[in-house]
Amino acid sequence: MNANLIFGIRPVMEAVGAGKQIDKVMIKKGSEGPLLGQLRDLCRRHRIQVQEVPVEKLNRLTRNAAHQGVVAQTAAIEYAELSEVLEAVKESGETPLVVVLDGVTDVRNFGAIARSAECAGAHALVVPLKNAAPVNADAIKTSAGALNLIPVCRVGSIRNTLRYLQEEGLRTVAATEKSNTLLFEADLAGPTAFVMGSEDTGISKEVLKMCDVKLAIPLVGAIESLNVSAAAAVLLFEAVRQRKMEM
Repeated sequence: MNANLIFGIRPVMEAVGAGKQIDKVMIKKGSEGPLLGQLRDLCRRHRIQVQEVPVEKLNRLTRNAAHQGVVAQTAAIEYAELSEVLEAVKESGETPLVVVLDGVTDVRNFGAIARSAECAGAHALVVPLKNAAPVNADAIKTSAGALNLIPVCRVGSIRNTLRYLQEEGLRTVAATEKSNTLLFEADLAGPTAFVMGSEDTGISKEVLKMCDVKLAIPLVGAIESLNVSAAAAVLLFEAVRQRKMEM
């Protein structure tokens, strides 16, 4: 049985209440009751994703153990608080560099972005509570262990997080092929948060509107766009190049 699972209503509630790092809580579809209501409220307060799933999935995960219709998957890493990360960056005197993922759901892309971000000296990855790739063993393997090194911050709202980053003095930079401004025309030496969109639809319209700058990577081939992990690497190392030039 998977050692990263906790099952049973009260054991899961106790784990959440104790602050254990949990990726998501799965509840049998259609389940109701006072305790389940308390569990849902607890998960909401702790920003833990709740999924309703068929009972067959819970039976398969627990090998038919007595799960009471509730199974929690613990996180493979310890999530960080974005405010604490930025405070530490300020104290160090470094220039903040953050990568925000808006709907990146492929584990391999997520791992590859984490690897590039860590190699580029980025200070954090920001991922949404919902519609995000799981931080699991496959993601860690693809990242070559980078997910154990770079802080990963899980947030309830990407839009609220962008507002917070802007208030903290970071310029939010969206990667989109629809922009007329090319990557190499932008100043990326200052405090920067790169925003990368999902593999199929890109950055959501609401998030894109909020970004301070929209940049396109110049392409000369027939294919119209790069894979999101490749695009993230290009942006990150252009920022590295510019920052090295200023030293």
